Amino acid sequence: MLWAQPDVTFGPDGSSGWLPYDEPQASVPTVEVRVAGQTVRALIDSGAQYSVIDRGLFETLGVANTFDLPLVAYGVGGQPQLGKGTTLDIEVGAMRLTGLRTAILALGPLAMREGLSAPLILGQDMLRSVVMEIETGARRVRLVALDRHVMPFDAGPIAVRRSGHALVTDVTVEGSVIEAVVDTGASALLALSGEAAGSAGLLDGRPQRRGSSIVLGGAIASRLVEARTVTFGDVLFEAVELAIYADVVLPGFPDALLGMEAFDGQTLVMNTSAGTLHVSRVLDLTVGDQGRT
Repeated sequence: MLWAQPDVTFGPDGSSGWLPYDEPQASVPTVEVRVAGQTVRALIDSGAQYSVIDRGLFETLGVANTFDLPLVAYGVGGQPQLGKGTTLDIEVGAMRLTGLRTAILALGPLAMREGLSAPLILGQDMLRSVVMEIETGARRVRLVALDRHVMPFDAGPIAVRRSGHALVTDVTVEGSVIEAVVDTGASALLALSGEAAGSAGLLDGRPQRRGSSIVLGGAIASRLVEARTVTFGDVLFEAVELAIYADVVLPGFPDALLGMEAFDGQTLVMNTSAGTLHVSRVLDLTVGDQGRT
């Protein structure tokens, strides 16, 4: 559908300024924002097609303007939600978003204290207007005007392409090439659909254990298996545990999600408008159960 981008203004340096993770124990980027006079936590999620506000927070804010939204939302759990929409003005550090269209949905544990406690998701619609730079080691993020960003000297390009407004890249799992969405809202290294896991040979009878993931609207069970090797860019991960979620029968649903563990200790620069991804170079190119070597 057509989804208008917000008006964006920046601070004097053309950015939001560096913002610490509001939940420093989490690997995903969360920031403190101001909306309708309240301070709340927002998740910056490159895997979300649109920005979302939790229904409970929306009701608390008392925002009057809503509009019917022909949108059915699905997370990897496959449970659909029919949403309404609203427009919000949001302050993100020194950056201001005016007229940000957001879907009103029940975010479940994502918005609750026992989960991430982030009742607002800033998605691809917002990210199209900025360059996002994340320093994972320092647990901080900033959003920069498209025409003001300067690339860090040690950042090199990763081969990505656009799928809609998402960035996708190829990862190799035990020799099998799988297309994955680069998802800053996911913490794990890699989550796979059942079909993708089968094609990579991960369902060959090797040991599995049960896991769970917080997703849109709730939490879902997943299967956890160990992959002997996963390659992303120049980095080889060895003996890593991957999550397998149930297949969602929808056209265009991703085969895999590449999460923040893939960028641990690095600087990540994402420009979805230009369709580029840069990551700081690392000297140790193998990651395994004994750490980096």
